[in-house]
Amino acid sequence: MGRLDGKVAIITGAAQGLGAATARLFAAEGAAVVLGDVLVDAGRQVADEIGPQAMFQQIDVRDEADWRALVAAAADRFGGIDILVNNAGILHWAEIEELSVADAQQVLDINVLGVLLGVKAVVPTMKAVGRGVVVNISSVDGLRDVSGLAAYSASKWAVRGLSRSLAYELGPSGIRVCTIHPGGVNTAMGNPVDESDEELQRHYLDVSLQRIDEPDEIAQVALFVASDAASGAEIAVDGGWSAGTYYPTPEGVRAAPTRSLGRQVTCRTGRTRS
Repeated sequence: MGRLDGKVAIITGAAQGLGAATARLFAAEGAAVVLGDVLVDAGRQVADEIGPQAMFQQIDVRDEADWRALVAAAADRFGGIDILVNNAGILHWAEIEELSVADAQQVLDINVLGVLLGVKAVVPTMKAVGRGVVVNISSVDGLRDVSGLAAYSASKWAVRGLSRSLAYELGPSGIRVCTIHPGGVNTAMGNPVDESDEELQRHYLDVSLQRIDEPDEIAQVALFVASDAASGAEIAVDGGWSAGTYYPTPEGVRAAPTRSLGRQVTCRTGRTRS
């Protein structure tokens, strides 16, 4: 028995990376999966690898007509839609002075409008049966921020806010809206210049786990929130990134036992103070 037996799931951005990992895992857990992406050849290859319980449909998530076609194809092939994973997204690095209107608009259209249109497209089908799950992939940058990602961070905070609003709007109809906030993930987006594992991990030394996440780790959380075991969630899957910054204890600094009248700390000089 799989955790998604009998379910039908649409997953966008499913031709590679996190989306492909999620599609494979959902299928392994019993779901029929509909893979949507602009990357036609790669998307079809993933669907073919999964087998007869998978299909690929080309979609530009910014296009409402594409969404209607995808939903119709999913219903025609598998009979309905139980789960939507809004995973498609892009990242654009630029300092604010160099951020063009066109680049900012593209990020917001794909990362935010694409999510909104996806939910709009599946809601009638889900409402008709009184149940459904929407899993929106946000980012650690929807919980905290970093320089050089103004448009991207704005889009991921927007996905978080949109998801909360939709959770209230759609909950009474039996539709759960969940949000996942990955940190760095070892995909084409998270490793755009194809660094080696050793080179890649150097960027994560201030994260508590001191490593990048793998797609399967995020997919496992998507599986949980999409399953009947969950009732709704906003989950950070970021190796501790959103919790703060890891600083190694400087050599020579150690904490001494606590006194009853204060805290004693051994300083680098070897002296103590309370």
